[in-house]
Amino acid sequence: MATYFSLILVLVTFVSGIIWALDKLIWEKARAEKVAFAQTQAELPPEAVAKLGQESFIVENAKSIFPVIAAVLVLRSFLYEPFQIPSGSMMPTLLVGDFILVEKFSYGVKDPVLRSTLIETGKPERGDVAVFKYPPQPTVDYIKRVIGLPGDRIAYRGKQVFIQKACTGTDCKGFEKLDLSLVEIGKFKDQMVELQQYTEQLGDVAHNILINPSRPDLARDFYQQDNPPTRQYEWVVPDGNYFMMGDNRDNSADSRFWGFVPEANLVGKAVFIWTSFEFERDQDSLLPGWIPTGIRFSRIGKLK
Repeated sequence: MATYFSLILVLVTFVSGIIWALDKLIWEKARAEKVAFAQTQAELPPEAVAKLGQESFIVENAKSIFPVIAAVLVLRSFLYEPFQIPSGSMMPTLLVGDFILVEKFSYGVKDPVLRSTLIETGKPERGDVAVFKYPPQPTVDYIKRVIGLPGDRIAYRGKQVFIQKACTGTDCKGFEKLDLSLVEIGKFKDQMVELQQYTEQLGDVAHNILINPSRPDLARDFYQQDNPPTRQYEWVVPDGNYFMMGDNRDNSADSRFWGFVPEANLVGKAVFIWTSFEFERDQDSLLPGWIPTGIRFSRIGKLK
């Protein structure tokens, strides 16, 4: 849907811009000449002269929307874009109802339709919260945390992440287990099971994760890499790809299940929660759904 919207936005901007330019360069001058000539004709009433200088409906509207739509295109395509968090896969970092700003130029300036990189500006780093096009269905936007960089070997055992960083030559180290420290138990629940909240240290980034101690890790559900062949619960990140995981480790469809995120799929880096709504289920409606009940002011500005 976001891809279609970008295409429509580009087309509307292009068409309205062409009309605006033609009016500035040609049509506006032609109208002025008609008015000047008509004013020399004594038999023409003032109303008729004024009508000759009026813009057509299409030109008037194109000139009105072009500056606005062009500003939106530049802002949304190259600077910042708002996203809503629709699921709990990034809890406790991001909650359902959070509205975030994504910095579009963090991982390169890209054209809004074909998504080819126009200017290199940076690469994802471990710990970034990144928005990307879901590889099995690129029209859908996903948000996860960057865990593995190109060349890294990732392992997930006993609900813990192990990383063997990419190395060259003989300067290679073994797996490093990401440090975990318990924060609390029971603030969040999954099907009435109390979840454990830990702080995980990913390089220089400390962030909280949720673990469901009652849910086992089943290797048959995980993505099995064929090239290079790896053991169960292990993956080697290919060049130009990234390994992503949700902070809600037992309730996140991420790279453990469907593989890697190509660099071309990256949309941007989540940098800011600009508002957050509390929701509750509407039981009285004929079509039950979620309705906002208030604003979580304490969450505005947060993101780790």
